[in-house]
Amino acid sequence: MRRIVVHIALMAGAALMLAGCGFADVRSPVPEFMRAKAPEPPALEPAPDVKRMLKEKLDSVFTAASQPTSVRVSEPRPNLRGPGWTACVKAEVISVTGKPLGTRTYRVEISGGVIADRQKVEAEDTCNTESYEPV
Repeated sequence: MRRIVVHIALMAGAALMLAGCGFADVRSPVPEFMRAKAPEPPALEPAPDVKRMLKEKLDSVFTAASQPTSVRVSEPRPNLRGPGWTACVKAEVISVTGKPLGTRTYRVEISGGVIADRQKVEAEDTCNTESYEPV
């Protein structure tokens, strides 16, 4: 009986030691051949036609009440924070009361061929240095 218990303990110990021999994380401090391979970055989708998107759905960036005029757009750039693309959009807008508000600039995020998000540009944003083309 004692022999069986010893064999079971040895087998369990060997199983635990072998379980630790799996591949380590990409950033683990083990030799390169023991590390798991880094995942491939997702393929970059083709550059979107931002002008066409804005012509079809300008209300995804500016409200209809703001009556945007002189709409201009920058070249799309790959999004550094995730998949998709970003572009900058400028337009002259008016307030709800009819007073001109001046030029408003937004950074739009494009994912899957649609405008997924828009954010107002801050003073330190790169949209201020972009070149724009009329829509």
